[in-house]
This record gives sequence, C-alpha cells and structure tokens, in this order.
Amino acid sequence: MNKHIKLLLISFWVCVHATAQTTLKETFSTVSSPDGKHVFECYQKQNTDGTLDMYYTVRYDCQPVVLESKLDIQLDNHIWERALAKFWDQSKEWDDGLSFDKTETFTVNETWDPLYGERSVVKDHYNGMTVFLSRKDDSAYRMNIEVRAYNEGIAFRYYFPMHPVAIYHKVTAENTEFTFPEGTTAWWTQWAQAPYYEKPLKDWEDMSERPLTLKLSDDLYACITEARQIDFARTMFKLSEEKENTVQVSLYSVSDMVTPFGTPWRVVMASDRLGGLLENNDIILNLNDANKIADTGWIKPGKIMRETTLTTKNAKACIDFCAKHNMQYILFDWKWYGPSMEFESDASQVVVSDLDMPEVVAYGKSKGIGVWVYVNQHALQHQADKIFPVYKKWGLAGVKFGFVQYQTQGWSTWVHELVKKAADNNLMVNIHDEYRPNGYSRTYPNLLTQEGIRGNEEFPDATHNTILPFTRMIAGAADYTVCYFDPRIKNTHAHQLAFPVIYYSPLQTLYWYDTPARIEEVPELEFFDKVPVTFDDTKVIHDRIGEYVTIARRSGDDWFVGSIGNNEAQRIATSLSFLEEDRKYVAHIYTDDEKVATPTKVKISRLLVSNRSILQFALKEKGGYTIHLTPATPEDLKKYKSYKKNTVL
Repeated sequence: MNKHIKLLLISFWVCVHATAQTTLKETFSTVSSPDGKHVFECYQKQNTDGTLDMYYTVRYDCQPVVLESKLDIQLDNHIWERALAKFWDQSKEWDDGLSFDKTETFTVNETWDPLYGERSVVKDHYNGMTVFLSRKDDSAYRMNIEVRAYNEGIAFRYYFPMHPVAIYHKVTAENTEFTFPEGTTAWWTQWAQAPYYEKPLKDWEDMSERPLTLKLSDDLYACITEARQIDFARTMFKLSEEKENTVQVSLYSVSDMVTPFGTPWRVVMASDRLGGLLENNDIILNLNDANKIADTGWIKPGKIMRETTLTTKNAKACIDFCAKHNMQYILFDWKWYGPSMEFESDASQVVVSDLDMPEVVAYGKSKGIGVWVYVNQHALQHQADKIFPVYKKWGLAGVKFGFVQYQTQGWSTWVHELVKKAADNNLMVNIHDEYRPNGYSRTYPNLLTQEGIRGNEEFPDATHNTILPFTRMIAGAADYTVCYFDPRIKNTHAHQLAFPVIYYSPLQTLYWYDTPARIEEVPELEFFDKVPVTFDDTKVIHDRIGEYVTIARRSGDDWFVGSIGNNEAQRIATSLSFLEEDRKYVAHIYTDDEKVATPTKVKISRLLVSNRSILQFALKEKGGYTIHLTPATPEDLKKYKSYKKNTVL
C-alpha cells in the first residue's frame, strides 16, 4: 500500500492474514460497577506476525452483553513524518504496536443537583480504570483507554496524552466493535427524524443513528451510544463486513486534534428491563463537564407556544393564552427576518411590517411571558456575533437554531461554540432538525432541548410513539412539538395529552399547529396547564416497546402519569406502588370516551387511590390516558369516592 495514503493505526490493527492469536494474560484489566453488575474487561492478543490487538467484553449480571470485540482507532500521522523527520525514524509506524504498560483504578462517588432534569439529584458514582499503552521503542508515543463502570452502564474512550513533539493527530477512523450474542435485534433508524424498525444484526440497508437500542433476550436489553461529542465528528453505527452480529463505530468525518485530547465516550448500557435504560440515562450527563455558567438565574424551563402569523395583534393573543394556561413563552418561527434560507436575510432586523418586536416583548413581560425567535443556520453562520447581543438588548428569552450542521468535527465545534455565545448573552437555546443530544446541557444548561426526533409535527402513528421512549429519549430531552387540535393527528386526544409526560423536555412545545382562535377550551386542557416540564423523579411503569408505554414523573408531592398505546386496542393494569405509603391521593384521570360531549372526547374522572391501587384501563386503538395525582386533603376524602378494584376506566 502506498505509504502516503495508508491509514496508520494508533492502536491494534488486526492483520487480515493472521490465522491465530495468543492471549497475553498479563494484560488482563477489569473494572466493575459499584453494584457489581456491569463488568468491563480488556486484554491484548498477539498475532502470529507479532502485531498486537486489543479486545474487550462487557457483562451485566453475569450475562454476556458485548462479546469479545476489538478496540480500534486509526490515525493518519504522515503529516508529522515530513515535518518531524529529524526527530524520529521514519521507518517506525504507529501500527508497529502499542504494548500494555499498566492499569490504574480509582473510584468516584458524588452527587450533583442539576438546574433542571428528569430527576432533582444525579448520582455520579463509578469505578474508573485507565489502561496505559505505549510503544516499547519510544515511550513518548502513548495512548490510554479510559473506562468508567457505573451502575447505569459502561463508558470508555481513547485518550491521547500530551506528546512532546508530535502534538497533532488526524483521527481518520474508529472501528470500535460491539459484538452481541446470536439472535440480538436492534431498533434501527436511518436518520435522526426517521421511523424505527426492529432488525436483526444483518442486512441493514444503511447505518443507524444513535442511541441504538438492542434486545439480546427476553430479559436482557442494551443500548450503545456516545456522550460528550463536542469537538469531534459525529458517530453512527454500521454492521461489520467481516464479523457476524457485530456493530461498528462509523465516524462521519476525520477529526484534527491536538494532544492532549480524548475521543467522545462510547457508552454501553444494559438492563433486565427495557425501562431501566431510560431510567438510567443520567450516565450521558455524567460523562460531560460540570456546569460552566456562573449565574444561571435567567435559565428558566417552561412551556412554549408558536406564533405563526407574525403580527403584533396575534402575538399578544398568544401571550394572553399562555398567561391564562400557565405557559411561559411564545416563539416567532421562521421568516420574521426574511427568507431564512438566504444569506442576504438580516436576522438583526424585523422585516414583517405588522410585527412590532419591542411592543410584543414589553407586553409579554407585563404578563410574565418571554419571547423566543427562530434563526436559521444561514444567519447563525455569519451573524451570530452580531445578533446575539441585539437579542439580549431586545430582551428576548431564547433562540431556536434551525437546520444547523453538526456531523463533521468543524460543524460540531461550531454549533457547541454557538451555545456558549448564546450563554454569554443570557439566551436559552433549542436546536432543531437533525441534532441529537450528547449531554452537553450539563455543561451549558442554557441548551434546554433539541429536536432530533420524528415528532408530532410529522404526524407519526401511535406505534412509532411507543418506540421513542426507549430509543431516542435515552439520549436526553426532545422537542416533540406537541399538537392537539390539528385535524391531521393520527391518535386520540387522550394519547396526545400524555406527551408532556412521555417525552421529557425542559422547553415543552404545546399547540404546535394551533392558534388561540381555533383552540377550544375543553376541560382536559387543565392537564396541560398543570403538568410541569422538569421533575424530581422518573419511573417507567410499562415498557412494552411498540405496544404500550407508561411513565410516572414526580414534581414535589404530585405525580404525573402518561400512558400511550399502539395502533391496536389495549388492556393495561397500572400499579400505583410508586406512591408514598399510608397516604391517600386524588387521581385526576383523563381517558378517551366517545360519550363525552366535546370535540376531543376526553373523559375526566376523579377518584381516591393509594399505593396499593392497581388501575385497569381499556385503551382504544391509538389511545392513551394521563393521571395527575395530588395528596388528598380532608375535604377531598369527603368529596371523592375511592377507586373500586377491577373497575375499568
């Protein structure tokens, strides 16, 4: 192979002609999670030609999750070879092999309080391990494998210490493998806003987005994804062409790095419950740096309504509606500053004649409602330094980024730097289109939410909606753009009502295609009015992916439960065992009922329940239900009847 185009391995290239390998027992390195369930093990093997390969395995509760798989990252270091010829022997290649030096272990056991989240307290508890590797003939050429074993899963990455001479690294590929047991299936999706399909680990027509959720058996599930992908090319997952039942990392582009640096974290989560993967998704946040915004008083999660007419009159009507219905923001969507797809449009100017931005902002402040604006990549790319201070001066609350690029290293760095610039101007951020979260909201919590989901504006069916909680939502918050009165929705209104509980987002978009003029004040809107956007605790009650989903979230003493079924009718028994013992609650229950004399056909029932109650529901096709549970007062105990066992709601 021509030396000037060859991709040089910085770790352990498997020689395709090798017919046998010898395991080097002295290289075995193991780390377990604090509860002992997740176990990561890595070791080297020597090929017949003397080259070295590095492998790893992951077990969960004594069951194999990732079988023997290769750790493999590639560099093109020939840019050094010409510039640094006097410093080292050009006959020496990186793929001459990095040998095992030593292993160090340590433990971290902390908690931190997020500004907002699915839980009010996050545990950051893991056992760590660093495997040190170097070239025998030149110890300056080093690479570490950093591993963290959490109760929530395993994370590992490649880390390159400072090199005294060769400081520049071009990462050309990463072929890290994930080999799963025979019979494993995955919920495959082709892009961030595409539908999902359950597929075996063969015959994929293309790569899959991350997170990638997998079923290994009836009582073992896994998810592989990445975290802290900030200044590095984005990952997708592809099938190995050489090894069965194996998924590989596929980087979108090369990444030019400067030592010292670490790659994004590769994450392997496992659980005997599919819902356990969602309940443990704080691991993504924990793999990112702590909050870097000193004063966070201006960062306020809330519910937001889109204003589509771009007029002062209708904007004020939206503000009045939001004030009445406990919402916090309105959004001016695209075209308020001109054609969004044209670089000539100036996002520092309001071009719509009927829209007086200062008047709307002032009116909103008088009602306690903030204003957001949409800005497309074209303006963000060449105007961000100009427009963000302008928006701060206007008194805007936040910016919704549209159609941003982030797949390459350059664009990834750009969009995350943009979030920092927004923070410098006290602006919250919502990133739309293909961007999916990687935990960066921990570091810059002004990034409230993002799209990267086939949401309600695309009118997906009910079955799709039952898949999302255990695939896309593992990565973090999603702006699902909830619709309610639009005639194009494919599901019942009780199904739609559950979305703010099912799909966590600190900026929750409601009434996406609706306007105050066409919204009917049906009684069940009280649930949208009362449901919060951040929570103190989250529990998955039902996790029948593709069939039905029930999630319970606590805010203070109140619980909010959302349940949705697929395209078929369902019978669901929901235990309330998560409630506090020896305490009565009022269950405000919202279900589909054709007998109700409203356009939305949602029935409201109010019953007394306890943690011993098991509620029975008969869901219609594409149906659902929601419950708001409040501690019962003495007056409530006199006013409401107790739920009778086996009553079907």
